[in-house]
Amino acid sequence: MTDKKEALKKVNAFWIEHCTCSLRKEALQAVPGDGSADAEILFIGEAPGKKEDLLGVPFIGSAGKFLSEMLASIKLKREDIFITNVVKYRPPENRDPSPEEKEACRQWLVDQVEIIDPVLIVTLGRHAMKNFILDKKISDVHGKTFYVTSPDLGTRTFYCLYHPAAALYNGGLREALKKDFKKIPSLLKKIQKKK
Repeated sequence: MTDKKEALKKVNAFWIEHCTCSLRKEALQAVPGDGSADAEILFIGEAPGKKEDLLGVPFIGSAGKFLSEMLASIKLKREDIFITNVVKYRPPENRDPSPEEKEACRQWLVDQVEIIDPVLIVTLGRHAMKNFILDKKISDVHGKTFYVTSPDLGTRTFYCLYHPAAALYNGGLREALKKDFKKIPSLLKKIQKKK
């Protein structure tokens, strides 16, 4: 168990030192991720926000609080999962990260996925989804599962959700996200049976 934890610590330390993402120039610090290195579920968001940049922990603002509530609704805590972002540094004014910034942080994310080796990867929002599932719209695929094979990640199971931040300000999305979230435990069981 501790082997994965140590490996993750080493990978994060390596990339904090060597990541070439230009966002690091303006960000206060890297936000590598948070949670269990033995997690069966890996959540991937877009980028750290102001609070995350300040404290170095992902999803701790109002969207993070909402995410914790939804985790509780399926009998999980943050310590049971691992959560990170596509880019590890806050974009100025919370703008969308550029393709170059995403690319500069990609190997860091790939290394994390390889170590944790989750049963299920849950993408939060369209930016995280587009990193793995290129030709789809989040409004069409939220609550759907995809088996994606890529050269750097092998074949992985992805489950697409709306981003909790978007759902906070839109009642319709909020209900859809809650409903989609509730499917996670049965989806996990289904995947584990196949293995």
